[in-house]
Amino acid sequence: MEKHFQKIATELAVKLNQVAATIALLDDGATIPFIARYRKEVTGSLDEVVLASIRDRIEELRELDKRRESILQSMTEMEKLTPELEAQIMAAETLAVLEDIYLPFRPKRRTRATIAREKGLEPLADQLFLQEKGSLEEWAKAFISEEKGVKTVEEALAGARDIIAEKINEHPEARAEIRQIFEKKASYSAKVIKGKEEEGQKFRDYFEWTENIQDAPSHRVLALRRAENEGIITLDVAPPEAESVSALETRFVQNNTAAAEQVRLAAKDGYKRLLAPSMETEIRLLTKKRADEEAIKVFQDNLKELLLAAPLGQKKVLALDPGFRTGCKVVCLDENGKLVYNDAIYPNEPQRKTAEAGFIVKDLVEKYQIEAVAIGNGTASRETENFVKSLKLANVQVVMVNESGASIYSASQVARDEFPDQDITVRGAVSIGRRLMDPLAELVKIDPKSIGVGQYQHDVEQHSLKKGLDDTVISCVNAVGVEINTASKEILTYISGLGSSLAQNIIKFRNENGAFKSRAELKKVPRLGEKAFEQAAGFLRIRNAANPLDSSAVHPETYHIVEKMASDLGVKVKDLMEKEELRKQIDLKKYVSEKVGLPTLTDILKELAKPGRDPREQFEAFSFADGVEKISDLKVGMRLAGIVTNVTNFGAFVDIGVHQDGLVHLSQMANKFIKHPSEVVKVQQKVMVTVTEVDESRKRIALSMKEEPFNPVATPQKKDKNAPPLKEENLSDKLAMLKAKFKQ
Repeated sequence: MEKHFQKIATELAVKLNQVAATIALLDDGATIPFIARYRKEVTGSLDEVVLASIRDRIEELRELDKRRESILQSMTEMEKLTPELEAQIMAAETLAVLEDIYLPFRPKRRTRATIAREKGLEPLADQLFLQEKGSLEEWAKAFISEEKGVKTVEEALAGARDIIAEKINEHPEARAEIRQIFEKKASYSAKVIKGKEEEGQKFRDYFEWTENIQDAPSHRVLALRRAENEGIITLDVAPPEAESVSALETRFVQNNTAAAEQVRLAAKDGYKRLLAPSMETEIRLLTKKRADEEAIKVFQDNLKELLLAAPLGQKKVLALDPGFRTGCKVVCLDENGKLVYNDAIYPNEPQRKTAEAGFIVKDLVEKYQIEAVAIGNGTASRETENFVKSLKLANVQVVMVNESGASIYSASQVARDEFPDQDITVRGAVSIGRRLMDPLAELVKIDPKSIGVGQYQHDVEQHSLKKGLDDTVISCVNAVGVEINTASKEILTYISGLGSSLAQNIIKFRNENGAFKSRAELKKVPRLGEKAFEQAAGFLRIRNAANPLDSSAVHPETYHIVEKMASDLGVKVKDLMEKEELRKQIDLKKYVSEKVGLPTLTDILKELAKPGRDPREQFEAFSFADGVEKISDLKVGMRLAGIVTNVTNFGAFVDIGVHQDGLVHLSQMANKFIKHPSEVVKVQQKVMVTVTEVDESRKRIALSMKEEPFNPVATPQKKDKNAPPLKEENLSDKLAMLKAKFKQ
């Protein structure tokens, strides 16, 4: 195990003791958010990304060890294990190398080589493999046998070549060499299947496609595989055959004898029939794994931005789920997200009742003291937005909300449990309103795959995808923290150390005993033991608790330190949290102990300054351009405000308010070269884009984020109130350009 620790430390460029300490904590049941936040002294302040990498790598190496033990046991039972083989097996550092060693001994189905051995041709194969001078015909005649089914010299030689071909295929060093050639030189070669041209139009770029596997980005790898799986193209993955065959000939063909020629023929056959298909399978799995990892990483980054989107906060909200034929479902929510009223209105065609709908909305806004209106961004959203804005509701924000996945939530068991007496339209509208109030608390109720911020999510390995997305949700939930007296079971499930069962127990205890008055009361929850309390307590908040620290991210295990700080200054803990001048008097070095060092003490001091502070950004309202509501309204050259809805490897999709997201290709994202869209944008970011192409029939919109060339004589444009503010560096750049122009 120590060997594994050192290997991980080297791979991740961290210290051995950091790896050992992290794995010990993980093995003891600690979660990554807990370790990252409350065990900095133990791990040397490793962040969540490195901690997750350590966890994933030790899991891989332990799986490798399990396979190693299985192989050792199998070979021992077969009485094939020699000291040399055991040493090779113990030294194998990858699963591929381990399987190469085991391949000659692995129980297998009958092969051409097996049949040849049954005919007694192995001695002939061994003789040929020596490649000495002699008569092949004389050698082969000795093995002709009617009884064994060897009738001719050629049959004998063919059987011997089958045995040699299998030996070459099972040779560990040969496999390693060919594997390396595949990894460096293999290419994807795609061809459309005859008659599938029309059906596979979305894959037409790949009808005749060749690309080195090292150059192919993850989204293209997944697209090629999907096209193959749908029966649109054939896909081959291989390096130039001549190079691979030459490598085998160099390794196994020793001279120019007739026997050597038989070995040459066997090497070529072994490559084409056995080794190449085996390596193609391996390289497909390898490139698929890499593509999956990259796609999952993109999905995780996008999901994180969406989950940590700025919340409106505890405001009274009227939410609208827009529609045409069926009208708009309207719900009113109190400041805690509780449903207090629902109805349907018809402000749009074909049942337009604008006056009646306007009267209802105004009445609801006044009756329930509504502070914001949330409108789902689906069908009829812009029309409904125009209707609401026409009402000129005083002091009421009107906000368009991304409703991706709301229909999934409304039909889920979670929604049925929450609103057993309401239909799915009401549930969907409630979800839209709550997303505005607190995106994180609402989105955790939905399978992340349904939120629509990934690429090829159905093509990647689903277990890895779930694990990656769960990691992201857990990280976001614990980074923000949860108010335990208003939290849903779904969000509590993601809190460090809890899970579904304990989350349900907390809800039940809260319903039966009333609101929690202190973190210590959590210990009364059935089955919530000391370990779960240790892991969870720091991430749970209790607003207005008797102990002010219960509303902060200070862990109960360090309350005594804060109390000592207050005592030393002759004040109360509450005074420390309210008065900066008192905190400035604290000398942290006085409170360093064997278990608590400066990293934790520094975190405590920061938390005292802003107890329970939400790390998310402040909410800012956003509106699309007036008069641009459908794709037919777009004109090339239009400059519009939009919101990034998805970031992929090849670009970013931007909602510009026309019911169809536009694509900003990677090449159109900046005036300089960038490797990945994430260098420039993130999900939920507000951007300015220029329309470069509109294909209304295919519902495709091409956009550009490139800045237009500076033109000192151009007519000044009216400032767009929806445009995101210029960054300071952009302002200084433009001022410098202006000065240069005037000097000229």
